[in-house]
Amino acid sequence: MDRTTIHAYDDAAAAFAAEWRSQPAPVDMYALLERFFVPGGRTADIGCGAGRDVHWLNGHGFAAVGYDASPGLLAEARTAYPNYAFHPAALPELDGVANGAFDNVLCETVIMHLPGGQITAACRRLLDLLIPGGVLYLSWRVASDTLSERDSHGRLYASFDARLVEDGLRGVDILLDVDTLNQSSGKRVRRIVARRT
Repeated sequence: MDRTTIHAYDDAAAAFAAEWRSQPAPVDMYALLERFFVPGGRTADIGCGAGRDVHWLNGHGFAAVGYDASPGLLAEARTAYPNYAFHPAALPELDGVANGAFDNVLCETVIMHLPGGQITAACRRLLDLLIPGGVLYLSWRVASDTLSERDSHGRLYASFDARLVEDGLRGVDILLDVDTLNQSSGKRVRRIVARRT
């Protein structure tokens, strides 16, 4: 995970949490999770941020736990949602997160914060978390040009060839693959739902 991005989230964790709470709920994403995720399944939210989606998942029958690389965001999540579990872990390694422990994995707009050379390994690692038949929802913000950039906070938004993701997801069943606008953030995203065979 890009260290400068982690520090940016730590430095302004409360502000980011407030911004995300003020956005419209990502009902388009939630509809896909209800459609494709294993009902009632053990679920990991990788890059859980301030915990909004862990809260939604648990409230909709998914036994969800959150993981994030930012201690500041984890503190925000634990304060807002003290009844749920949140743990430190960073892509691509996800140290401490067991293989084959989950029916569902959510990774919403996280991998664009990784250097391009880590994208394929990160996607393979996300699949490793799943049991056979488990489902991965993966999305990333699509860059507007071919250059990676940092925003005003210093967060990395990597521009990368989607084939890096496709290589990481080789051998799975692709259930959905769309390029669309995220209804919550208004940003262009690519969404893939894949089932581990």
